[in-house]
Amino acid sequence: MNIKSLLLGSAAALVAVTGARAADAVVVAEPEPVEYVRVCDVYGAGFYYIPGTETCLKVGGYIRYDIGVGALGHQDVDDRNSEDDDNDLNDTFYKKARFAIRFDARTETELGTLRGYGAIKFDRTTSDVGGVVYTSTSQDLDHAYIELGGFRIGKTDSLFDTFTGSAGDVINDGIVPYAPGGTHQISYTFTGGNGFTAMVGLEEGNSGDVYVDADGDEHKALFTLDSYIPHVLAGVGYTAGWGGVSFVGAYDSVWEEFAVKARVDVKATETISAFLMAGYKSSEDTDVLDADGNLVSFAGPNNYGPWGGDWAIWGGLSAKVAPKATVNVQLSYDDYENFGAVANVAYELVPGFVITPEVVYQDAGHFPNEVDDADGDDSGEWGGFLRFQRNF
Repeated sequence: MNIKSLLLGSAAALVAVTGARAADAVVVAEPEPVEYVRVCDVYGAGFYYIPGTETCLKVGGYIRYDIGVGALGHQDVDDRNSEDDDNDLNDTFYKKARFAIRFDARTETELGTLRGYGAIKFDRTTSDVGGVVYTSTSQDLDHAYIELGGFRIGKTDSLFDTFTGSAGDVINDGIVPYAPGGTHQISYTFTGGNGFTAMVGLEEGNSGDVYVDADGDEHKALFTLDSYIPHVLAGVGYTAGWGGVSFVGAYDSVWEEFAVKARVDVKATETISAFLMAGYKSSEDTDVLDADGNLVSFAGPNNYGPWGGDWAIWGGLSAKVAPKATVNVQLSYDDYENFGAVANVAYELVPGFVITPEVVYQDAGHFPNEVDDADGDDSGEWGGFLRFQRNF
């Protein structure tokens, strides 16, 4: 073997070894598949699949700013110099800024839709406390409940409110109140395919109002359940193309009283709808002292009948008068001759941003719901409201 052959063989061997090592060193890993967020259109707009799951989630809420004057409980409060001014009075605005966030998670299971819903609101409010203007910040858990099929457990608005629907599409709909507020509850709602619905539920109730008896002693009408016995509710309803009817009854286990409410909704046209709702409650008359020290009788406590006296009625109308504007009107009246009239125009300036000016009139009847006007009499009072709301 000569030197030339030796050099050529060595070079070939070196190239072969280097190529083998290079092949071993260059290993390109396969990229992991990227799972993008997918739209979930099973439950309507706004839902998307949580990556890696079959759960659909919707996050929404609103930002709101309210300005009110007059018949809203915030007129003619003492100013900071009232002691020097011989109790001079100063009109002021009612103002509230709110941020509300909502979470809605749903999954289909062999037992039906599994849903978890939560809503929290944060408020900054200007109001009067003891006749002096104050600002305050608060937060509240509006809703926190779980649903599976038709079963629900958690905290939300009372079924005495939601099953028949709240009153009209007005801001100040509680001049003659129609239902208690939020409460812990356990319920089942059956929804048929023919428009028929039925509901049964158990609720905890809330704290109530303070009243003064004939001896001048203060009492608080508590409605939270006593001796582990819950409030009981049941309701039936039917909806169709023309509107619907609904009925709900409730038993207050604390005060051993009942209340019922019925409602009829009518869709007159594609742009006009109306409703009429009536309520009746049982109660044991209680003798109390009014603000002037006079002995009067009024209907005793009932968690599901917050209106004055035995009965109350509510009626309203909504009409879409333009592509961006809807007019809403509501009237209410009860056994104690408390009367309320509210009218507004909900105007959608741009998609997701609604401006609502509203006019309110209230004429209080008999104790205990009487509200004097600015002159100290009960001849009625006017108020105004302006709401800005950004929905998302």
